[in-house]
Amino acid sequence: MANAVIGIDIGTTGTKTGIYDETGKLLGSAFEESVLIYPKPGWVEQQPDDIEGSVHRTIRAAMEAGGVNPSDVVAIALDGQMGGVCTVDDDWNAPTHYDSWLDNRCAAYLPRLKKRGMEILQASGCTPSYNHGPKILYWKHEFPEVWERIRAFVQPAAYVAGRLAGLKGKDAFIDRTYLNFSTFADTANCRWNEDLLADFGLDTAKLPRIVEPWEVVGRLTHAAAEATGLMQGTPIAAGCGDQAANVLGGGIVDPGMIYDASGTASVFSIVLDSFATDTTHQALMTCPHVVPGLYYAMAYVAGGGLNLRWFRDAICDAEKPQWENEGRNPYDELGRLAESAPPGADKLIFLPHLGGRNTPNNTDMRGAFVGLTWRHGKAHMVRSIMESIGYEYLLYLRSVKAVAPDLVPRRVTSIGGGARSQTFRQIKADILGLDYGRLDRDEFGTLGSAIVAGKAVGLFSDMADTARRFVREEGEPTHPDPGRTELYRSYAKFYADMLDESAGFFGRLSAI
Repeated sequence: MANAVIGIDIGTTGTKTGIYDETGKLLGSAFEESVLIYPKPGWVEQQPDDIEGSVHRTIRAAMEAGGVNPSDVVAIALDGQMGGVCTVDDDWNAPTHYDSWLDNRCAAYLPRLKKRGMEILQASGCTPSYNHGPKILYWKHEFPEVWERIRAFVQPAAYVAGRLAGLKGKDAFIDRTYLNFSTFADTANCRWNEDLLADFGLDTAKLPRIVEPWEVVGRLTHAAAEATGLMQGTPIAAGCGDQAANVLGGGIVDPGMIYDASGTASVFSIVLDSFATDTTHQALMTCPHVVPGLYYAMAYVAGGGLNLRWFRDAICDAEKPQWENEGRNPYDELGRLAESAPPGADKLIFLPHLGGRNTPNNTDMRGAFVGLTWRHGKAHMVRSIMESIGYEYLLYLRSVKAVAPDLVPRRVTSIGGGARSQTFRQIKADILGLDYGRLDRDEFGTLGSAIVAGKAVGLFSDMADTARRFVREEGEPTHPDPGRTELYRSYAKFYADMLDESAGFFGRLSAI
């Protein structure tokens, strides 16, 4: 058998493992759903042991599914959730739970950070949100006894990689694709912003060293080999953030290429050829690409796909059992409902920020249907949910033009569960006025990580070229309808106005 590489994606909804040969062929895969814990409203956490166990089990299951010989695996790499933090002590045990990017208990530390928001944005590429900076401050000030035990803050993928390799706290690392979420990084120069750290009573003592994604950080221990079914000594690459892995795995490696990850979150990204920040609208975060010299501007709706799941469970609770009993995919049925409503959903506008707005950040923002009348039904409502993502993406595209005025946006590549919906793709194509294509694969995070693993051991010399070779477009792209594009411009303006005009209301509501 040809050399095999393993990519592991530690996502919000679950852990996926994919095993690929040197031609990019998927040999075996496995998935395990995450165990998310909600102690209080707005609190979301995971147990690091659960995350590590899911990696062990999915590697072993993928090996069995593909009939892969452990001796054929030449390297592994992990990617994972980017905005949250794990912690390690001197022996690489976890003093805390995984503090998820969905968790808002660090909100009290955002106002002071936001006073330096423009400086943080220009240096790190991202305005303060529920990401590393406020979470680090939360643990420092709220739990000083735990703070003393923490040797370093890392991300879930790095935490598991360190466990697999038997690392110590002094070996803690973060690869550069996470730096935009760090709050305290000089991302363009790939270093920590020591002046800013000092202003917040911090230093680099509890921060990991910054590495390249393909750096070999360790090798599989005997215990990890027993748990996963792999060979002891298998090289482990540092890996990268999950969105960076998706961008690479999707072949989004040329300036102007746009990628839409339509999953739990709805993520919009466009590749840039230089580091530039969105100081005008503060909606985009500028992230390091895995490919050296490139960046991607990214913005997202945290609950994009989650809103459809909510609608399925809360509003279509009567239809859902029937759909499932008849073997019909509930999301396909939601697409059919949306297709039956007119563009603009008969003047119904949905605000999709049920858990707060992320880009730009507004923790008080909430969701709403605006313009409801007695003539509206479920079809109008679900269509307005889908249209809201398109309107949000149009605002992101406006920000791109401010950041890179000479960049010509190219067609959109759609991945994730939402990419399978022709209705959803058509709505977004019409709103943006851009072609929407999809690829011949459904999984890109594990593929991106597998490419990084191959780079780490010399199997792939040029990651961009490798990514281009590994993906192909499927069928004809979805073309925008010029008439609908013109119609949607008016609705998009109403949507933007509603975001602005409702911000004060939601702020007052939150203060009650």
